[in-house]
Amino acid sequence: MLGRYIVADSGICHGEPTFRGTRIMVWQVLEMLTRGLAWETIIEECHNSIAKDAIAEAIKLSGEAFLKHANEFAVERVAA
Repeated sequence: MLGRYIVADSGICHGEPTFRGTRIMVWQVLEMLTRGLAWETIIEECHNSIAKDAIAEAIKLSGEAFLKHANEFAVERVAA
């Protein structure tokens, strides 16, 4: 388990992080968010298989991962 709502199981979706009890991959929901979809719309499109708390956890974990690995994304270092 990666969180309360997010798991990575090698037997489900090739081990990609998914929402517990579904085959909905976390990256898919994060992509929906970047397209500007409302949380309610995302939940409806996922057939009510995930909750707002699950989406919030995905955002929180992705933010933590970004902060931990931000230097790997930097194209050019900028002086502070």
